[in-house]
Amino acid sequence: MGSTVRVEATGRFTQRITAGRHTFVADEPLDVGGADEGPTPYDLLLASLGACTSMTMRMYAERKGIPLTGVTVELSHTRIYAKDCAECETQNGMIDHVEREIRMEGPLDEEQRGRLLMIADRCPVHRTLSSEVVIHTTATGPSGR
Repeated sequence: MGSTVRVEATGRFTQRITAGRHTFVADEPLDVGGADEGPTPYDLLLASLGACTSMTMRMYAERKGIPLTGVTVELSHTRIYAKDCAECETQNGMIDHVEREIRMEGPLDEEQRGRLLMIADRCPVHRTLSSEVVIHTTATGPSGR
């Protein structure tokens, strides 16, 4: 079994998130009734993809001796009509669209840049987001039983 993350409501939308020994907050912006105490759930999702992308590229570069000195990943999320997406299989309803821009630093040639860009799509979070995901939910009582 993988890692466990605990999310506990501490306000209307404010959530305390505990992942191992790390604790942080998620919330919604003021304009939708949140307290703006932390990033939104979609911000956290994008952060997961960006962090995984950068880490995967770094690991690959170190293993292959590629002189990658820095990676910056900028991401944005929107919902678009499926019919407006040329590369999508689904053509009905709305789909989630993530824009990911990766800036690579270091004395890289075009072949190295291409390999690193290809590896970016192989990060585990990217692969999870682009595959079928099964979520099994159970309900427990207030004591956790």
